Amino acid sequence: MSERIPIEAGAPRAVDDPDDDVDMDAPVEIIDRREVYRGAVFHVEDMTIGLRCRDGRTIPVRRQVMRHAPCVVMLVHDEKTDRYLIEREYRVGSGRYAYGIPAGMMDEGEDVETAALRELAEETGVAPAGPESVRFDHVGDCYSSEGMTDELAHIMVIHLDGWRPTTKRPDADEHVASAWTDWNGLLATPVTASNSIIAIQHERIRRLTGEREARTGRAHDATPADAQTDRTEAQTVRVATHVPSNEVRY
Repeated sequence: MSERIPIEAGAPRAVDDPDDDVDMDAPVEIIDRREVYRGAVFHVEDMTIGLRCRDGRTIPVRRQVMRHAPCVVMLVHDEKTDRYLIEREYRVGSGRYAYGIPAGMMDEGEDVETAALRELAEETGVAPAGPESVRFDHVGDCYSSEGMTDELAHIMVIHLDGWRPTTKRPDADEHVASAWTDWNGLLATPVTASNSIIAIQHERIRRLTGEREARTGRAHDATPADAQTDRTEAQTVRVATHVPSNEVRY
């Protein structure tokens, strides 16, 4: 039996109608779905989806989707030393020992902040000194690659006013190295995962905003030179992907 997937009510129209007759305000129809693979971390469904047209027709399209648990992605900031936590581990998707920031899958029924602190402790052995020592800056919830997977990444920056070491509890096949680095060291680290880059960019904007407010706070009115500096900094908010050209694969 087919099923209907509703659209989000009240969603703003971001683009004009398509050139063909597909009704993008109508729910799509799941004509068929079959699980074709199940692994330890995700499973894959082969789906036939019906796109409704304004004239009543249904256009069938075939898609494969990787079903994956939601995850948390955390840029961790030690406020007292102004350092950030980075990691390195083998990533099969890029085929390399990749640099990144703490991340991991959420357990069923687990809330986002609990999952983030659990993954942080398990992977790095870092835990807040107490409930009052941690502040969450929620960046946003982003699909990792919505054309092929339903994995939803909850991205955040965790600011620690104090932390304590705790016992690492990695999975049996998990081999992660972690270390603290200063801000310039973080920017120089060749991070290539998009969710990690989003968190770093968010923190970069926060730091630039704080520096601008500190500058303007020292004077009653900002000078033209201050304004030009702000524009220059805003134009350079970027993180290089650091992917060597000889490692790009298709």
